[in-house]
Amino acid sequence: MKTLKLVPVNTSIGFIRHRTIAMVLSSLLVVASVFVFLANGLNFGIDFRGGTLIEASSESAVDLAALRGRLGALDLGEVQIQEFGKETDVLIRIAEKEGATDASNNLSAVEQVREELSSDFDVRRVEIVGPQVSAELIQTGIMAVLAAIASMLIYIWFRFEWQFSIGAVLALVHDVALTIGVFALLQLDFNLSILAAILTIVGYSMNDTVVVYDRVRENLRKYKKMDLAELLNIAINETLSRTVMTSVTTMLALLALYILGGEVIRGFTFAMIWGVIVGTYSSIFIASPLLMLLGVKRDWSGTQVD
Repeated sequence: MKTLKLVPVNTSIGFIRHRTIAMVLSSLLVVASVFVFLANGLNFGIDFRGGTLIEASSESAVDLAALRGRLGALDLGEVQIQEFGKETDVLIRIAEKEGATDASNNLSAVEQVREELSSDFDVRRVEIVGPQVSAELIQTGIMAVLAAIASMLIYIWFRFEWQFSIGAVLALVHDVALTIGVFALLQLDFNLSILAAILTIVGYSMNDTVVVYDRVRENLRKYKKMDLAELLNIAINETLSRTVMTSVTTMLALLALYILGGEVIRGFTFAMIWGVIVGTYSSIFIASPLLMLLGVKRDWSGTQVD
């Protein structure tokens, strides 16, 4: 079983020694993410912008360029076409036209597409999202992320101390900001599944952070006189094997989904892969080093460890 060990049993890597470099790098990346978001915005999918999604299949491989030309001639506005699973399947996204006030415009677009494709395509699924619904989804999505972060703040505050809660929440904000930043930079489709991925990233990152914080608290009870930097370094190294194993096994599943899962969940799996990377990084280089800046209670002798 030694060959399955990803990390040696007794490591002594000086993570805390590199905290300044990590903090500066993370701060620059967060600022860059905010700048890219403000400059480019997010490429909201139909879930948030409103519009129509049509799934169609053909008996032979689809020529995407020819299909774009056929649908472009219908003057439907912004139309996105991409392969979906097999080379005979396509997803057609028709964005809501500016000034549209009801779903009749979308229904008209669906009928035009059905008529155009009736000779060589089978329309299997149609989804229509109105502009009012999409605006509500954006609002509730933002509230969901903020509520998740606030809940984590309260949970860590009660379980540990306020310094731990601030460190954990700043690490979460770091992870969410970098995830939104990469989607703004690459202009990937941002839809409800990506929002679900962000909420999952929040939970994953918090889980990693709590594991390290639990060991920090245990060591605070055990080594009352030890320098805080050394104590934090020991805690990170003692949990490193668990952190790496969790990340690697999660990544294996996500990579399989990304490669084999098809186009529908590719955005979700990409967000999750990115989230696992930044979440693992933040639990080591952000959450724990922040305790150096905030200070911690040194005498935990009377505190029961969960």
